[in-house]
Amino acid sequence: MIRDIVIIKDGLPLFSKHINDTEAVLSDVFTENNDIIMMSGFFSALNSFSEEFDNFGPIRELKLLNTELKLSFLKDSKISNLIYLATFDESSKGVNVQRVLRKISRSFLEIYGEKKIENWSGKSDSFIAMNEVVDQFAREEIVETEIEFKEKVVDLFKNVEDKLNSGKQEKEEDKKIIENQEINNQKFNNYYSFVPFFKSSRKINPRYYLTGETSQKVFRQINGEKTIDQIARELHLNQEQVYSVCKNLIKIGFISLNIC
Repeated sequence: MIRDIVIIKDGLPLFSKHINDTEAVLSDVFTENNDIIMMSGFFSALNSFSEEFDNFGPIRELKLLNTELKLSFLKDSKISNLIYLATFDESSKGVNVQRVLRKISRSFLEIYGEKKIENWSGKSDSFIAMNEVVDQFAREEIVETEIEFKEKVVDLFKNVEDKLNSGKQEKEEDKKIIENQEINNQKFNNYYSFVPFFKSSRKINPRYYLTGETSQKVFRQINGEKTIDQIARELHLNQEQVYSVCKNLIKIGFISLNIC
């Protein structure tokens, strides 16, 4: 939240407004006219000093150790030595405060013009019309901050919801995979209890038809009595390996399967 707005020209305050009275630490400095003048001169000199160094550039923001408030600066590009200063707390972003200062600077020039500002007589009430303008922009900044906060909360909940939905979907997919695996296992387990037997004479040299050594071993174990599971155990093979060999032999027309 923005607490104070001060417009400084040549080290002197043209306009100052204290916006919020709650928890004002640095803002108390701007309640006394002498303090305003002294602080205005200090900040104006500080900003001018920083511009003497090309690598530094103008000051945009400061944080003082003895207060939670920050200071935001905006130097006018049309009028020399004219600075807009705002104090604000942690609920506001520096970029938002800079936006408010730019709005104030445009309104200040539109309302009073460069000549009146340059030829300021020194009266403290010369720019009193800025009170309403500053109040309006300060209220807009509060609304923008609240909207940003609400949008962040909405985005946060949306991200959480998306992650929950994603996790739920992954669990459902994993569940389907497990179910399919169980169905396949059950189907193979049924096949493993089948007994392969020769449909024709066994006087066949498996080397002419089966290239792999494992396939030939399975072929020699088929006797019309052993199940696929028993053959697999005797040969120390995987049940599915034996079943695959049997399928190939069925395709060739050598064997068939009986249900045990």
